[in-house]
Amino acid sequence: MKPGRTILASTISKPYTEEIEKKVEQLRPIRPQGPLLVGFLANEDPAAKMYATWTQRTCESLGIRYELRELEDRDFLEEAILQANRDDSIDGIMIYFPVFNNAQDQYLQQCVSKEKDVEGLNHVYYQNLYHNVRFLDDEQKLKSILPCTPLAVVKILEYLQVYNRLLPDGNHLYGKKCVVVNRSEIVGRPLAALLANDGATVYSVDINNIQKFTRGEGLKFTRHHVEDLGDYSEELLKKCCQEADVIITGVPNETYKFPTEYVKEGATCINFSSFKNFDDSVKERASLYVPMTGKVTISMLLRNMLRLVENREALK
Repeated sequence: MKPGRTILASTISKPYTEEIEKKVEQLRPIRPQGPLLVGFLANEDPAAKMYATWTQRTCESLGIRYELRELEDRDFLEEAILQANRDDSIDGIMIYFPVFNNAQDQYLQQCVSKEKDVEGLNHVYYQNLYHNVRFLDDEQKLKSILPCTPLAVVKILEYLQVYNRLLPDGNHLYGKKCVVVNRSEIVGRPLAALLANDGATVYSVDINNIQKFTRGEGLKFTRHHVEDLGDYSEELLKKCCQEADVIITGVPNETYKFPTEYVKEGATCINFSSFKNFDDSVKERASLYVPMTGKVTISMLLRNMLRLVENREALK
């Protein structure tokens, strides 16, 4: 088997950045200077600062205004978010996590109004995602927002033609088996739900156990259901990977490496962690390998913001 191809996020994001540029121009009559995105940074995490820098560069290159608001005291972050919610000049708000690195961070996510939540973390958007609801209104004019990193992984899979467009809408992953090594509430769990809602069988892996997300035999359910397969073990993980068409990792640990020998020959491997979860040897087994997703994630975040602007204008 010849070595697999490495596909860069910059290549995948290109059509989306072109789409964003066009939409920014279309919004000139109502946003002459371009839409405004505000990012809140209240931590010293180098990865968060890097993400903020990437976001600013991308925004400026696409005609979007970006403002980073850094807070030395994280206890003032909630009030800063609420003020931004009330500011009509701001089109989108994002927070660089972790802030408190506990349940308080989930509370801060919900402080951002859903009309400005470019990351798609508001409970309304999460509920729609888990229940496989794609619109905010009965008339299906206002599209719901999806969390930007899970959405980025979906768009990567579409680009790599893992999605089968010959199947009916909503079932494009029918017959595919995926492994997601991460079950965070921000990325891993919603990603597993998204893939299962599109018809895949998804094995969701974390340090405690392994779960199976599926819409049932023959896709009999309209939304995913979850089954516990047992405590985490290397043996169970290996078994889940034997027939996996796609392996997605997001382990926030510098030393973690997914076992290359568990990768089925010809599989697609994607890593959304800021750390390199796959060894270079993965290309000896995988046919397609995406080592980072950051640029696609930022494109989805900006795409979400423009959709929020359009939704607000549609309600006027």
